[in-house]
Amino acid sequence: MSVIAIFGPTGAGKTAVAIELAEMLRRRGEDPVAVSCDAIQVYRGLEVLSGAASESERARLEHRLTGVAGVTEEFSAGRFAELARREIDEALTAGRTPIVVGGTGLYMRAALAELDLQPPVPEEVRGRVEAEIGSHGSAALHAELDPDVAERIHPNDRKRVARALELQRVGLDPPERGTALWTAALRHPTALIGIVLDRDELGRRIDRRVDAMVAAGAAEEAQEAIAGGASRTARSALGFEAILTGDVEAVKAAHRRYARRQMTWLRKMEGIAIVDRSGIGDRRTAERVLAIVDRGRG
Repeated sequence: MSVIAIFGPTGAGKTAVAIELAEMLRRRGEDPVAVSCDAIQVYRGLEVLSGAASESERARLEHRLTGVAGVTEEFSAGRFAELARREIDEALTAGRTPIVVGGTGLYMRAALAELDLQPPVPEEVRGRVEAEIGSHGSAALHAELDPDVAERIHPNDRKRVARALELQRVGLDPPERGTALWTAALRHPTALIGIVLDRDELGRRIDRRVDAMVAAGAAEEAQEAIAGGASRTARSALGFEAILTGDVEAVKAAHRRYARRQMTWLRKMEGIAIVDRSGIGDRRTAERVLAIVDRGRG
């Protein structure tokens, strides 16, 4: 396999596993590089909230596509696809081994497969929709959606209601829900790895992760982002609003809900090899990942 892709729920330790895997690959003479697939890690200034690789982690494994956008920018899967595919292609051309790692399912799919992604809508349309949601709430705007679209989106899902209404107002169809996350036509031969672990253990890891984020200044980071005019997509960071009010338990609950959704995506992925890391460390998990990669290469 020419590309390695590591997906899994928030808190599963994907970055740490990727770093251990990279060190094993280097001992074989390979030159790995990580390509982050995370909708929030693309933003400069949200490194703590997004769980982006730290300076010491980046010293052990080069990471691409972290901090490539300002917090005022709206960022889309289409834009990410362009950047990620370029990074992967350039790495392969240079003889490097891309390790695509992240927990945003659509971004992972955008990086690895050919997708028909909708273009961004005009800024004035987006601005009007955002202002209306701010004034009337997402449920009120949900009522404006076409029935077949509305039934796929929860009225309280502000981000998806806004995106669907933006597309509807410019005459474009929102993407279908429930379609397979992967297609048979991946752009390059790819080892798809899903990292999973026991629910209780994952919950404990999430709690520790959020506590560490708070201690590292996540609230201050969010406050600075708001002061700097953070975009809607930047503000969609997990627990963003709750961290501003100091509600740490709400932040943990948001991370747990998201982890459950990620596990649902993972179960729908075609051709993915599952690595259960319950009770085992990063290095041993990476060894299991490498064994799967080797079988694919063989």
